[in-house]
Amino acid sequence: MKFIYGKQDWKTFQRGEENCYLMANGLGGFSSLTIIGSCGRNDHSVLMACVHSPNHRFNMIHRLEERLSLGDWETHISSQDYGSHGQRENGYLYQSDFCYRDYPRWTYLVKGAEVVKTLVLGQGENTVGISYEVNNRSGEEVRLEVLPHLQFVPKGSLLPNDQEFAIERGKISANGQVLYFSTDGEFCQLPLAFCDGLYYAYDACDGRMETGRTAVNHSISITVPPGGRKTLHMAYGMEETLPTVEEMCQSVVAFRDGLRQEAGFENKAAQALATAANQFISYRASTQGQTILAGFPFFEDWGRDTMIALNGCCLATGQYGTARSILETFMAYCDRGLMPNLFPEGGQSPRYNTVDASLLFIITVYEYYKKTGDAAFVKKAWKTMEDIVGWYRKGTDFGIGMDSDGLVMAGRGFDQVTWMDVRVGDILPTPRHGKPVEINAYWYNALCMMDELARTAYAPEEGREGGEYALLAAKVKESFEGQFWNEEAGCLKDVLSGTKADGQVRCNQIWAVSLPFSLLSPEKEKQVVDVVFQKLYTPYGLRTLAPEDGEFHPFYGGQVLERDLAYHQGTVWVFPLGAYYLAYLKVNGYSKEARACVERQLESMEAALREGCIGQLPEIYDGENPVSSKGCFAQAWSVGEILRVYDALRE
Repeated sequence: MKFIYGKQDWKTFQRGEENCYLMANGLGGFSSLTIIGSCGRNDHSVLMACVHSPNHRFNMIHRLEERLSLGDWETHISSQDYGSHGQRENGYLYQSDFCYRDYPRWTYLVKGAEVVKTLVLGQGENTVGISYEVNNRSGEEVRLEVLPHLQFVPKGSLLPNDQEFAIERGKISANGQVLYFSTDGEFCQLPLAFCDGLYYAYDACDGRMETGRTAVNHSISITVPPGGRKTLHMAYGMEETLPTVEEMCQSVVAFRDGLRQEAGFENKAAQALATAANQFISYRASTQGQTILAGFPFFEDWGRDTMIALNGCCLATGQYGTARSILETFMAYCDRGLMPNLFPEGGQSPRYNTVDASLLFIITVYEYYKKTGDAAFVKKAWKTMEDIVGWYRKGTDFGIGMDSDGLVMAGRGFDQVTWMDVRVGDILPTPRHGKPVEINAYWYNALCMMDELARTAYAPEEGREGGEYALLAAKVKESFEGQFWNEEAGCLKDVLSGTKADGQVRCNQIWAVSLPFSLLSPEKEKQVVDVVFQKLYTPYGLRTLAPEDGEFHPFYGGQVLERDLAYHQGTVWVFPLGAYYLAYLKVNGYSKEARACVERQLESMEAALREGCIGQLPEIYDGENPVSSKGCFAQAWSVGEILRVYDALRE
């Protein structure tokens, strides 16, 4: 899917910063700027290199300042806001289009001179290539000068105003990092100058760092005579040998074409999401395996997010080897029945504060087997799966364990172990301690899947069939329907805790219907789907709390406390929408009419792909009127869960 934007998309500078592109390199590094080429966030970058995959990132080249001269007249074709600290660069006024498919391209028209800029990020390396094709029909000599604005600081940090930079023989050194460069343009070393006051509108509205600083120590330029055409090439990277820009473009196109072909979707939006999904796949140095980054530009790789995203990002796209690699990594770190929520970095130990990752691991192994028929992997994973069930039955850390009624309890004190895990000091906006509805839906499905997979895991001569799992599952099902059903509301309670939270209408109940093994009668499942649609459904996600609830927050934004209090209290999340569509298809028997309804409603996703981060789906939207993406502009489980729906529709 090729995304094309025109001047009406940047009627103002502010409009021009509403959308950005993302390119990821598979190491944790990325490149992201707005469609007018500005940095609207501290985390925007021409080259955000990752020096230790996947989370040790350095903002190497923050932005590009571009000056175009025609005779004695000069203007910027670059755009950047400096707020009240200086003169804004308004190059967007000369910009005629922006397009993105596998990499971004900008076009500028200035008094008869046309400049086409291409920027590409290397796959599997911390390398960026930039080219400027100048077609001079102005009648005057044209000179294009590019000044890379450097930082060489860890992601999210402020460049010190006394940081030293050194240039020698095709490399720049600062703050312990080395950046190599090559160009066919005219290179000019400049006295080191610091530029203060870069204004980040999208950080300011969230209470993050509003302004930034860059350093300039060189420029690269070309001169084009009247009637002439020339192309300037520049490459920067962390390795001494740098590919050409053309080689990088060809390599990235071939790589992404391969992803689209392997995924096999005919739907254009699904094809776009298949390539978007791969941007979250990254190498992890500490485990020497693959992992899934939860979201750009803020999040790292987390166990829960990985297990939710993996089904769509890997299985629905045919990336079975990657899926297996990730699952094997989690198996190696399973401890007392728990999967890590955060993997080790340096000398740190993994963190295991999640109740759902382990159960989702079993569910994902089941889905992997259904896709691949890989019985050998089921046998390999079986001991880990048995270990998980065993620890959940007898009890493990963070208050996680099975009660006498067969249902799973989780959480205690200030532990937040479900996905609604915000904690602000001593404030728990959504504690959910007790028996959460989706956790027990996962638990029941995990038991049913263990029963089914036992026939594959056990050798015939062992004489074992896993019947104990079926017996326990039957007990869980009886307890679940008896205790979670809220007759007055016609849906499921969110948690069994003996507090008012039990009766709140939340999106978590949808997983009790969308999963393969049903806990409720068909009539009750349909009631749940209808209530979720009536109270929580929006075209871009499900609300986390019904609007009529007194704790409902209609907007997400402001300082950290204000944001966190709204995070799961009505804010629309994209990823539960996947479960809603799967549940709707299920309760309607996957009928032709149901499929047509979902396909029609999914068309809204094509609009979402054009807003915020191009070709991606965000983390969240406002709860009252979800019109602008918020939080992470690209979120793995959002993409993965919608891909699961497209996958189900084609099957």
